[in-house]
Amino acid sequence: MAKTRKPRLLYYEIMRYHDQALAKLHQHFEVAALPDPGHDTAALLAWAEVIMAPLGFPVDRQKMDCCPELKVIASSTLSVPHIDLDYAAARGLRVVHLGREQEFLKTITPTAELTWGLVLALTRHIPWASKAALAGQWGGRPWGRKTPRMLSNMSLGVVGLGRLGALVASYGQAFGMPVYYWSRNSRNDAYTRCSSLPELARAADIVSVHVHHTPETGGLIDRAFFQAMRPGSYFINTARGEVVDEEALLAALESGHLAGAALDVLAGEFQPDFPERLARSPLVAYARQHDNLIITPHYAGATQDAWSGTQVRTIELILASLPDN
Repeated sequence: MAKTRKPRLLYYEIMRYHDQALAKLHQHFEVAALPDPGHDTAALLAWAEVIMAPLGFPVDRQKMDCCPELKVIASSTLSVPHIDLDYAAARGLRVVHLGREQEFLKTITPTAELTWGLVLALTRHIPWASKAALAGQWGGRPWGRKTPRMLSNMSLGVVGLGRLGALVASYGQAFGMPVYYWSRNSRNDAYTRCSSLPELARAADIVSVHVHHTPETGGLIDRAFFQAMRPGSYFINTARGEVVDEEALLAALESGHLAGAALDVLAGEFQPDFPERLARSPLVAYARQHDNLIITPHYAGATQDAWSGTQVRTIELILASLPDN
């Protein structure tokens, strides 16, 4: 009996799959690897039956039309704003991503965990207190004066009560905090639901954002939202930078209206010119000079087990989506 041919898959090294996931790719597919989609060739696009789709590189009508053998487009992400879903459907192509894998995603918790790491680091000034100790400045009272209240005497507001938002809300409740939330789709009677974003902003001492980036959520957290937040409150974003009006956030920090912010994401980070944007970012410049803004390099979900697990699950979904499986 002739050996069954493996499906042909185009992989991009910018996705940085872990060894376990790469081994699984090569086990089940004939793999061609390129550094990123900027290195696509007409021959490889015409050859591929599966293409991987890293964020920041559009898979649009033009690219799909270069792939006559294409059957599956795959992204190890929860949302796929970079893929033209309507045209993929018109072509009869399957689009694989993790957005609908709710049972699996319940096992992936590091983003919610880092959110609380940022809450604690920001409200207790942990990075700056550590630097002071290493510089020989011993004593807690100066840092205590920067922390007016315990978490248990503050309220938490969660924007988006999906999987991650619900985890963050439950952690807030464990800290003894009253929890408020705003969500278009989810309901949970364990917390207080706000009917609008301004209502949430007025209710919370700490606001944490957990919505996907879609055309509807771009700029969702705007100047009016920050103006509605309580004076001396805190803002956390581990979702997507595009959800937030970053100029308005910077203005709220510079004016002293916000006590602080912590960001694991920035707008435009998946664009090829992001290193240049980062170098001239007003938020980064502000963080260098102030002790109330923490910026981390979008690693909330990047523990080794979570990273590898989501990649392997993506491969399993590709295999299940191929016509002969």
